[in-house]
Amino acid sequence: MKFELKNKEQYQHLQVLDLHTEGEPLRIITSGYPSIIGNTILEKRQYAKENLDHLRQVLMYEPRGHADMYGALITEATTPDGDFGILFMHNEGYSSMCGHGILATVTAMHECNELSINEGNLKQIKIDSPAGRICAYATVEDGQFRASFDCVPSYVEITNRSVTLPGFGQVTYDIAFGGAFYAYVDADALNIDCSPKNSDQLIQLGRAIKQAVIQDYPLVHPEHDDLAFLYGTIFTSNKVTNSAHHSRHVCIFAEGELDRSPTGTGVSGRIALLRHKGEIGANETIGIESIISSYMRVSAIETVDYFGRQAVIPRVSGRAYVTGTSEFLVNPTDPLKQGFLLR
Repeated sequence: MKFELKNKEQYQHLQVLDLHTEGEPLRIITSGYPSIIGNTILEKRQYAKENLDHLRQVLMYEPRGHADMYGALITEATTPDGDFGILFMHNEGYSSMCGHGILATVTAMHECNELSINEGNLKQIKIDSPAGRICAYATVEDGQFRASFDCVPSYVEITNRSVTLPGFGQVTYDIAFGGAFYAYVDADALNIDCSPKNSDQLIQLGRAIKQAVIQDYPLVHPEHDDLAFLYGTIFTSNKVTNSAHHSRHVCIFAEGELDRSPTGTGVSGRIALLRHKGEIGANETIGIESIISSYMRVSAIETVDYFGRQAVIPRVSGRAYVTGTSEFLVNPTDPLKQGFLLR
């Protein structure tokens, strides 16, 4: 039986390429979006928020997506030497940077023949993100494609601050920036299990900590007001499934999304914290696990001054894979055309 749509022209068409990075989804929009207006990538982000948010909902929300879907929209470069710009979206809105999204996008370029790389060569890609310039790298070693990136300057905002959660008690947190601000919480000290079977508690507690920290410590970004927001809570644990790994991350971000990966911006902020506390050495590379035991590798390759703050440049690597291609259709008469969310 052939299912061929009649009156196909009545639908809005959106085409995407889906990937995952260490388990975390990324949906790259390949066609169907209008032009994104703006002279800078932050202006483009604001334009998308104000004028095209219904399309974010179409692709992130059910029935085409789900509460933990993540997306990327490629734009033209907004800097003279940039290769392209990128905007990231999720269930709540638009993030400032996304490490797993960068790794997946570079992998997609390779899988779609947008990169020409020979064995042993290194290709640099200059990406304009809302958080700043991201230098990504693609190489082929022993026939295997590998992607990595240097994040924006990452730094510690504050350490050893506490909030009290009703019904739970006192929670001590650190805040660091790695392209986005996160509150880092020691799960072991609070006897919180960072395994998949405890995902419900992690989501509930992560959301509560985020809101408490927002009230307790208003953030200011030294360069852009648009970046001055707490993106999520990251639970850290020394209980790992692979003894070669340093620690485990469980990141609860946006509106209660649970990252399946260790979180690229999250490990960037964490390496700044670890260097600040003297717990690892310069250029030391560590592996950080996710809730599903996938992992990313990260090191602090350089120390820099960032608006009077001591910061590091993190280098992050991880594996991404294509999972599918789709063409989504939006029927203008569908009462649920913009989607909905249930958790």
